[in-house]
Amino acid sequence: MNSRTLSPPPPATATPTAEQGPALLPELETDAGESVSGRPPVARNRNRRRSGRLRPSARFYHRLFISPSVLVLLVLAAYPLAFIASAALTRSSLGNPFQEFVGGANFQTALGSDAVQHSLLLGTGYAFGVAAVSTVLGTVTAVALWRTLRTGPFVRTVLLLPMIVPPVVVGILFSFIFSPSGGLLDTLIRRFTPGSGTYAILSDTTWAIFGVGLADVWEWTPLVVLLVFTALLGQDKEILEAAQLDGANTFQSFRHITVPSVAATIVAAFLIRLILAFKVFDLVHVMTSGGPGSSTQVPAYLIWRSALQNFDVGIAATITLLLAVVVTVVTIPVFLVMKRLRDD
Repeated sequence: MNSRTLSPPPPATATPTAEQGPALLPELETDAGESVSGRPPVARNRNRRRSGRLRPSARFYHRLFISPSVLVLLVLAAYPLAFIASAALTRSSLGNPFQEFVGGANFQTALGSDAVQHSLLLGTGYAFGVAAVSTVLGTVTAVALWRTLRTGPFVRTVLLLPMIVPPVVVGILFSFIFSPSGGLLDTLIRRFTPGSGTYAILSDTTWAIFGVGLADVWEWTPLVVLLVFTALLGQDKEILEAAQLDGANTFQSFRHITVPSVAATIVAAFLIRLILAFKVFDLVHVMTSGGPGSSTQVPAYLIWRSALQNFDVGIAATITLLLAVVVTVVTIPVFLVMKRLRDD
């Protein structure tokens, strides 16, 4: 029988298994960025970097979609700022701005004016006082609402109504309240103290600014209530329950857990309220028109008076820039405190 040389059959393709070593396993990355096979995932990272880049067409559409927002920002922010800065450096009137370049002459005039200095100091003191009172009252009210959630949404809605009322209406309302002839305050004083004289708060150079501040507090304290109450609702209830199980009473839980958890929100509410107080104009215009004398002539009202009554746009723009500097210097420390509380 003739023997034939038989060639061995071709080897079958083996399926990679774990016993064949890590070289045949798919390359996986761990949390530290190393691959299971021991090789650095250079190619994978390179592919990730490539995939993270936008193609030229994608970049075009990205810029196309954000261009309206950039345009609105330029129109509403950059252009007014450039206009104010240009007007402050030139001699400008309401009908004929940018007549001639005067450099820092407007700043020298404004800084040397007693009216401007008095207005900036008055506005700063007014803003701090009103913001502090609003923050304290708003925080106390928010805590009371949080403690008595069973009061329902009706009470909370009523407390937020002053913030919805237009500032002009608030000014008219408090003008009637402080009216020396038949106003609510005058009626109550005559009722409980017969024989006393009339009290014209808005006509008194000392008390007029307090009357405006009271109306401002009544209008914007609900904003602080809303912010702090929302922060109180966002607390972790498990932490409060754990503190009660450890033997902490209500006051201790509120002092050591609730207050630190909402401290950053309270400071943020104070910051917002401070900025709003610097911008007050409607109440002053309706209630006192800056008087009596200049006792309620806050910076916003002085800017309006310089531009629209004296027609001196250059001085009005200069006072605006000075007010912006004052607001920035005043609010930066408050912002840093808020950031530190938030990080802690």
